Amino acid sequence: MLSMPCSPLEWLRRHIEGKIWSVTRTRSGFPIDLSTPRGDPGLFGPESVSWQVHDDFPAMMVGGIRALILQALHPVVLAGVLEHSIFRQDMRGRLARTAQFIAGTTYGSARDADGLIDHVNRIHRDIAGTTAEGRPYAATDPALLTWVHAAEVSSFLDAHLRYVNPRLTRADQGRYLAETAKVARRLGATDVPESREALQAYMNGQRGSLVASGRMHEAIAQLATQPDASPSERLTMRIFLAAAIRLLPPWISAMLGEPLTTLVRGFPEPAMRASSGLLRWAIRDSAGMRAHARVASCAAAQTVSHPSQLPNDGGQ
Repeated sequence: MLSMPCSPLEWLRRHIEGKIWSVTRTRSGFPIDLSTPRGDPGLFGPESVSWQVHDDFPAMMVGGIRALILQALHPVVLAGVLEHSIFRQDMRGRLARTAQFIAGTTYGSARDADGLIDHVNRIHRDIAGTTAEGRPYAATDPALLTWVHAAEVSSFLDAHLRYVNPRLTRADQGRYLAETAKVARRLGATDVPESREALQAYMNGQRGSLVASGRMHEAIAQLATQPDASPSERLTMRIFLAAAIRLLPPWISAMLGEPLTTLVRGFPEPAMRASSGLLRWAIRDSAGMRAHARVASCAAAQTVSHPSQLPNDGGQ
């Protein structure tokens, strides 16, 4: 039996959703299944703040790009990225692997989350070298791992507050940082901030370690150019990049200089709001949706197997 052709609007929605899934599909060599095992809440579960913060694709993209900028400002972290990956040739692949790790550790089963963490730890053990300035580094360095983690969670949280829920309480923001700190410590990070105050103090304390180098600008420029991307993909990425730069603290924005700050003026906030609305409209199947269905499926099965007893009506 032939399926009925979908409407042009539905075709567009599916096309956009397919592009979104291409960003987060498995690329690390460690496949994950968000649908099984039934009832498994993973590391956090549906009541966690992490499930809330990581559930919006546009905000997470902006947060991910902001995190990448912060990480690239650390010359030792940047050296490890540029010298031990094909970042220049496969920038989208690197972003996809990061997106998969966040989705897998947040929404995956405990089995898959544990496997992803172990997988990344094995990769990190093989990454070491010396910067152009002669400074030795290793991906297992706890201080570097803490910076990478802090750059990510501060960015995801700030993007969520700007574009999803500005009323997220201070207490819930602290819960989010405490939840995600568990993963950071399992990756080897130490002295991980677990409150907004501790996170702010930590970020301010890193000012002296950050450098807006030519290599940093080269790396970030890959986000705006993407020669292998379609025109619509490049446009969307530039909108996200401009939004990410707007989210940076003023002292970091001042470090970036031209032409990155010019990009912000070219893609103002209404462009971000409009593109976010389009992407949210297109998404009918996300990592968060699959995880919620996985957890709920066990409860539904138990309800069918053990139906509630009806009250005794006296035989009437």
